[in-house]
Amino acid sequence: MDDDEGGGGDIPEWIVTFGDMMSLLLTFFIMLVSMSEIKEEEQYQAMLASMRRQFGHEASLASMIPGQSPPMNSSMQSIASMGRAKRKDIVRGGNKVKSVTGEDNLVRTIRPGQDTTVGGVIFFDEDSAELDSEARDRLQEIAAQVAGKPQKIEIRGHSTRKPTDGFDHWSLAYQRCRVTLDFLVEAGIEPKRIRLGSAGMYEPLDKRTAESSRKRNARVEVLMWDEPVDLTN
Repeated sequence: MDDDEGGGGDIPEWIVTFGDMMSLLLTFFIMLVSMSEIKEEEQYQAMLASMRRQFGHEASLASMIPGQSPPMNSSMQSIASMGRAKRKDIVRGGNKVKSVTGEDNLVRTIRPGQDTTVGGVIFFDEDSAELDSEARDRLQEIAAQVAGKPQKIEIRGHSTRKPTDGFDHWSLAYQRCRVTLDFLVEAGIEPKRIRLGSAGMYEPLDKRTAESSRKRNARVEVLMWDEPVDLTN
């Protein structure tokens, strides 16, 4: 007699495929949950690099395109910054989130109004209010740019945090404005177009204490604003 026991219990082939698919789906969902729990940027990037190797990204056409491939999180930087800005602006006093830092962590002073991107920055020796040859050449270029136009010109002086000898930072910054004003007037710029301002040491370009960094703050900013001046009176 033939032994047919167990013959009716054979597992269909599609069950094996279905089981493999369910195992893969379960693994995928576990991976998603694990990714949502990653808080450290270094761990996240290491995980992405591992996935790219396993899925063969290095052998794909994308990795062979000339030039640098942008990192996968590059588009997230602007989104993160937007989120911070929105949270901080909630009802004019939202959550204060620490701003993004990086290699370019220095921000130029933002002045009210709209400038026409005409002008420039003149640098001085840290303890001096005298124009050197490089500053004179730069001022000559600025004078040629702003000559004959009706807009207001602002000359704003700055100093470093280094202690001054015999006078304060406001006076030193203002003296730099004055010598810049005199040069522009001699170059043919109408005096009534010019206004002066002294920020002292309180609007630094560079907050580091090294001498090379402080020298960037010993400066005068010359900007032409989108503010007309009546030159007929």
